[in-house]
Amino acid sequence: MISNTLLTQLAIFGCVAAAVWALMEFLGGGGKSRAEERLDEFSDTRSKGRTNAPKSDSMTRLIEAASPKLSAPLKPKTAEEASKLKLRLQHAGYRSENAVSIFLGMKFLCLVLGFFASGGSMLYLKGFTLTAMMYTVAISGIMMFLPDVVVWLRKKSRQDCIFYGLPDALDLMVVCVEAGLGLDQAMRKVSEEMQKSYAVLSEEFRLANLQLQMGAARNSVLHELGQRTGVDDLKALAAILIQADKFGSSVAQALRVQSDSMRTRRQQMAEEKAAKTAVKLIFPLVIFIFPAIFVVLVGPAAITMINEMFPAMQGAQ
Repeated sequence: MISNTLLTQLAIFGCVAAAVWALMEFLGGGGKSRAEERLDEFSDTRSKGRTNAPKSDSMTRLIEAASPKLSAPLKPKTAEEASKLKLRLQHAGYRSENAVSIFLGMKFLCLVLGFFASGGSMLYLKGFTLTAMMYTVAISGIMMFLPDVVVWLRKKSRQDCIFYGLPDALDLMVVCVEAGLGLDQAMRKVSEEMQKSYAVLSEEFRLANLQLQMGAARNSVLHELGQRTGVDDLKALAAILIQADKFGSSVAQALRVQSDSMRTRRQQMAEEKAAKTAVKLIFPLVIFIFPAIFVVLVGPAAITMINEMFPAMQGAQ
């Protein structure tokens, strides 16, 4: 026989599933019929020159359509906060117009999913208690900050790739400039040559070169290159190139000096990490290695003391 508790849980699960389905239909429907959606997919396929649209495109369009409504409760209140959020997403490589709304929509979606998942689990395990509610709120908050963690990890990965690849890119740019190429052509050549080894840096140089081809001022393009990536060395490089272009000094000499300073800094960072190794080894030494050595050295003496001294003490009594 099915108990009343199981029936209640099944009813709650059905209500939640129906609510999620209704929400997805409301957010992703867009007021279009299925025939109109198929015509839109066919027109997109024809415009992109593809014969079969992948299934991920429908999910992408669904997320893009639902993100403005999902992100409405979390939108920044001031223009300064919105600018900081947009710059943080640019540092992670998300530069589309709707990146902010998609990011905030994903945060809200993770919050809702975490609330329902943790709430259902806690209700099943602990019942409707204060402890279950506290666990539900805590897990929902952690789920809400998962997109921030993903953005931070991607930002750190991109910045590390740019930092480690920039000295080689500057050396190649020096060779191109000394061979007679201009700065624009040198950037284009570097982006082509380093596409496989340092894809992130190649992408940034290619985007800057595209802006130059569209007629943007070189100073603004270089300044935006440093701000878009968030790497201090690239900001310094942009400032040096702007100064060299302004005062007419040698671009090759400026690039060579910047490359040498970056290599010196990278060597100093490696030496700093090597010096910290001895300090970091203390924790595994004390936690894992020292107890094993203590057991090996003191264990036989302790066993001898237990076998010899305890019977003698008992006999003296």
